[in-house]
Amino acid sequence: MNNRIIVILSFIFILLLSACKSEQPEYNNRIVIGIPADVKTFNPLFALSVNEGAISELIFLSLIDFRWNDELGEVEAFPSLAESWDWAEDKSSITFKLRSDVLWSDSTSFTAADVVFSLDVYSDPEVQSRLYGIFEDFYTDEQNHINVEKTFIIKSDYELQINFKPGSSPDLFDVVHPVIPKHIYEKYERKDLGTAEANFSPVSNSPFILKKWDRNQTITFGVNKKSFLYDENSVDELVFKIIPDYTSRLTQLKMNEIDFMELISAEDVLELSEMENMIIKTIEGREYDYIGWNNIDPELFSTSGGVTPNKFFGESEIRIALTYAINRKEILEEYLYNYGTLATTPVSPIFTYFVNPELEKYNYDPDKARSILSKHGWSDSNNDGVIDKNGTEFKFTLTYPGGNPLRSYASTLLKNNLKFVGIDVSLETMEMGTFIEKLLSKSMDAWMAAWYIPIPIELKAFWYSDLYNTQMNFVSYQNSAADKIMNDLLKEQSRESKRKLYFEFQKIIHEDQPMTFMYWKSNIIGINKRVVQKTISPLGAITHCWEWTVNR
Repeated sequence: MNNRIIVILSFIFILLLSACKSEQPEYNNRIVIGIPADVKTFNPLFALSVNEGAISELIFLSLIDFRWNDELGEVEAFPSLAESWDWAEDKSSITFKLRSDVLWSDSTSFTAADVVFSLDVYSDPEVQSRLYGIFEDFYTDEQNHINVEKTFIIKSDYELQINFKPGSSPDLFDVVHPVIPKHIYEKYERKDLGTAEANFSPVSNSPFILKKWDRNQTITFGVNKKSFLYDENSVDELVFKIIPDYTSRLTQLKMNEIDFMELISAEDVLELSEMENMIIKTIEGREYDYIGWNNIDPELFSTSGGVTPNKFFGESEIRIALTYAINRKEILEEYLYNYGTLATTPVSPIFTYFVNPELEKYNYDPDKARSILSKHGWSDSNNDGVIDKNGTEFKFTLTYPGGNPLRSYASTLLKNNLKFVGIDVSLETMEMGTFIEKLLSKSMDAWMAAWYIPIPIELKAFWYSDLYNTQMNFVSYQNSAADKIMNDLLKEQSRESKRKLYFEFQKIIHEDQPMTFMYWKSNIIGINKRVVQKTISPLGAITHCWEWTVNR
């Protein structure tokens, strides 16, 4: 899976829930994976949730297969749709030799034209894909759209040269994104790609073919015997079962109704680990919860595009005060049973070489929070228990997607913590799709969600000041010094130079506190022992699941 983005958005937000039954699956050579919500698309251009990203990248492969190296703590590149690649000595271009035995699931041959088309539409402003705006190293026009003529040289159906603009510092992650079929998507107007019928009945280039999609019930993939990755030991079916309630999902795991479940609550680990049919594994350092403080006025931005500081959260010291006021450690200990660590910045602890160890954590300190708020003119002038300033009470709504027990617990604690320092918080739950729309439109004041961070480290997509071309900058953070660091990180740098830049970036983020970084959560995974799979890596729980088999 290409974890750079999905970030993206990684987006962006990991929330769970589930359903129930009690029989052993009838179909032995299949694996059933329980997930909390259905997808809205199978097209990787528009896959915003973690599940959408993971599933779409099982359907559409990339030129290169990235795998995690535990010893190095970083990814390594292996052939996939490309059998080899060669950089120019000055890194001004890269040439890929593609496999000639790859077929789309409709039996059309995969060629270099598919790669060019995919990168073209990813960067097209009319399309507004999740990757729009990240192709700085390519030859692009004023709208950040890749200039196809300057960038690509198709030497043959199976040899492609990609050129980069002078002064850039490209790497493999710039060019390796899921490839979609040109012969399918070129039939649509670019502006209509987001709603194209092909997004819901995909033509695949991977080991899986979509067999059936019962919306809000199951997504069933069959093995693609035409795939170059097909193995006779492969499972015949891979089923994603949508179970929107966590307790029901857990029950089905215990009862062998599903074989695989992520994001298990820490309080359930002991019981599961004692079951004969169950294996427990964890993925560390990929996901953190946060409280998003909209740094700008959402109403002004939505009506006119204007940018002015948010009346509550526009000052960094106020945001720091809010972090002091929240007892993050209590949530980590009491709810997560210490399956995780307190978060300080968006740079994950798995990147040990690049984590700045000198930053002092904002530990729970309501007295310090009150002092900062008072310094900025917030006081309870009428003794009603709510602080105010210039006639405005410090009163806001915290929104979060419904159905997640951790968020319910954390939001209630946060409400009580902030009440203790004189801030009145109303809690609002929201359906995930609506929640994401609100994030993209920057129309909420405050919210609670999670980021599933990219590998390797990606900052610009989430923190750059250009609010129109950086969709994932949900908190509308703007800092020119941070922008310069992010731009410098895209240039050729030694590992030590990059480390210094990452350290400085973390220092700026820590001092600006554009959001409250809550905690890095362990992704606790329950797997039925009938499933035979390799070690789960930070790249994702279901990455490379075409290599899984079952004991029959």
